[in-house]
Amino acid sequence: MFLKFTLFLMLIGFSSYAQDIKKELAKIEETREGFMLAIKEKRYQDLSQFTTSDMENIGPASTGFLEMYKLGQARGAFPYDRIIMSPKETVVVSDTVAYDYGTSKVYYTNEAGEEKLLTNSYLVILKKDNKGNWLLHREVASGQVK
Repeated sequence: MFLKFTLFLMLIGFSSYAQDIKKELAKIEETREGFMLAIKEKRYQDLSQFTTSDMENIGPASTGFLEMYKLGQARGAFPYDRIIMSPKETVVVSDTVAYDYGTSKVYYTNEAGEEKLLTNSYLVILKKDNKGNWLLHREVASGQVK
């Protein structure tokens, strides 16, 4: 009887844990969507709502990305006109850390006024702030798309 009761409690706990994870994954999706929308709407001043104050990123060093970085230098860490992030895997590692792995399409306008598309793979580490919001903390991106 004790074993059945213990298993029952474990199942209840796991069910609650799974629901909590779903809520956290939904919050991460909100962060991702808000980040993409702010860039699309050119609200660069709002990007700090989606990043930690010490956010760092390393982007691809291919020719197209280097041109984009140069042209968008005034915008800071995110020099593109818009981005479409397509996560392949999002994992909540702990109460305050998660990661998001996937591919993205980045659009920017070159010096000739033409819209250019760049693709990359990314790994983003997110941290949860004291208000319960997931924020981009570190990003590493590669021009290789898998």
